[in-house]
Amino acid sequence: MEERTYTKGLLEALLFLSSDPIKLSALAKSAGIEKTEARELLDELILDYQEKEGGFLLREIAGGYQFITNQKYSEVLAHIFKDKKRETLSRGTLDTLAIIAYKQPITLTELDEIRGVSSRAMVASLMSKKLVKAVGQKEVPGRPTLYGTTNEFLLHFGLSKLTDLPTPVEVKELKFEEFSPESIIVTDETEMNPDFDLSTLPEELQDGA
Repeated sequence: MEERTYTKGLLEALLFLSSDPIKLSALAKSAGIEKTEARELLDELILDYQEKEGGFLLREIAGGYQFITNQKYSEVLAHIFKDKKRETLSRGTLDTLAIIAYKQPITLTELDEIRGVSSRAMVASLMSKKLVKAVGQKEVPGRPTLYGTTNEFLLHFGLSKLTDLPTPVEVKELKFEEFSPESIIVTDETEMNPDFDLSTLPEELQDGA
């Protein structure tokens, strides 16, 4: 077997056995090759699966590479695996997530100004579901907490990086539910992850959780 073909197959096997995205550097190291060669082979694999139009596709997601199911089978698969755990987000929480994703890093006050209502409960819910995290403090009086999205957010929405998000015309007009994946259920009520430790929330969110 040609060495290039063997290495390409090895990368494919490594990705198939992983349930999480694998970074380019880790794949190159495992295969004993340079990152430039690994990227070339991975690009070939992405094209191979794309042209095949089968049940799987290879994508760059959350800073790594991962096999995903082909979107054209999502409706049937969602019905078959309807008991699979899915995140529940209210429309208000989904809107809040959209604003954070596009405007991060952003403070709670800035969020409230954009939405026109309090966002405390929504941000607390998003943090409990590991879709949003505190990323620092703004260098202004009071040093309010800055919020941003997490790696889990990228995984949920099948993104490799934040720049893969669609370009919005107007932040206030964002409709995240229009492209939310099957792993997200949109409801009318804001819910917290019952296993989340509320004491880990920033102080400004304690009253809203």
